[in-house]
Amino acid sequence: MTKLKFGIQNGLNVARAGYSEDQIFTACILADRVGYDSIWYMDHTNVPQWSNAVVLDPWVMLPAIAAQTRHVELGTCVTDAIRRHPSNIALATITLDRISNGRGVLGIGAGEAQNLKEFCIPFEKPVSKWEEQIHVIRKLFESSPENRVSYDGTYYKLEDACLQAKSITKPHPPIYMAAGGQRTLKMCGKYGDGWLPIGYTPELFEDHAATIKSSMKENGREDADFQFALDIDVYFSDDAEASWAKMKEAIKVSLFKPEVLRVHGLKEMEGFDFKKYFTEYSMSNQEWIVKMREAATHLPDKIARSSVAVGAPEDIIPVFERFIKAGVNHFVIRFWGSDYFGSIDKFASMVMPHLRESSESSKTFFQGL
Repeated sequence: MTKLKFGIQNGLNVARAGYSEDQIFTACILADRVGYDSIWYMDHTNVPQWSNAVVLDPWVMLPAIAAQTRHVELGTCVTDAIRRHPSNIALATITLDRISNGRGVLGIGAGEAQNLKEFCIPFEKPVSKWEEQIHVIRKLFESSPENRVSYDGTYYKLEDACLQAKSITKPHPPIYMAAGGQRTLKMCGKYGDGWLPIGYTPELFEDHAATIKSSMKENGREDADFQFALDIDVYFSDDAEASWAKMKEAIKVSLFKPEVLRVHGLKEMEGFDFKKYFTEYSMSNQEWIVKMREAATHLPDKIARSSVAVGAPEDIIPVFERFIKAGVNHFVIRFWGSDYFGSIDKFASMVMPHLRESSESSKTFFQGL
């Protein structure tokens, strides 16, 4: 069993709050000092639903965070494969790893229409392009002037190419893949060092983790050190019910997808085209926003609430325990609420010790069998 890890995510929560760079650095320094294992940064061009949000480039912010931290791993959650050439991603990852003295992580996904449509970047064959990107990035990780590499793909080509920097992490910085469909889950099992999804119930996580493990077995890989991560929302509150009432609509929208409906035996909404929504979706398109909200209201509260942790520490701990049982070994947490710094500290002092102790006890039990 791998070590149970906890990280913080500088994602929509941080962007929406409009925190300054200094505030973000302060939060990351705090996380590093109080025992978190990782710090992650989202890769979005914008979040048009919140005009006052501050959206920054992760590949610039992470090296700055690296200079002010000592222990945490640092990764993108996740970078967009469509907007960047794989050579750029590979070199940026190696550079981050070197600057951080071996703490760099590449979190990567196929991209989404929100970051592309308004910039007139085609969102075509994203999964096929992503698979080629993974091949190219891994080849470039291994390249050098003495070991030039070539690749002849449909979307990307290399001709005696190389990068002239080696990562500190061997054989290369870990690659976490943000897979969510059956094809990409199998790709994750074949190529990835970790899996980093968002918007999951424990049942869906368990189902998808089984697909990844099956793919790893088919490809002759062991899953002992594989990172089954999860991007999860945490909202500390003295009144869990009141807080849930305020946030449940947004949670249902973020959770509403075909795989959730399949795993929980729910019917798809007639007239709602999931494929079109995810490939043409833009937060500036009010018609799609209305359709999505209407469809998401059909998700039962019990299912939606199982995907988030809200309330006091004693309310939050069981949610994490259920996800641990489903197979999560690395939590990437988006803290919401007005007391951001207090939430980072409270989770570290009142939740993490309990979960780590329980995890160690379970590990000792199984080793004794």
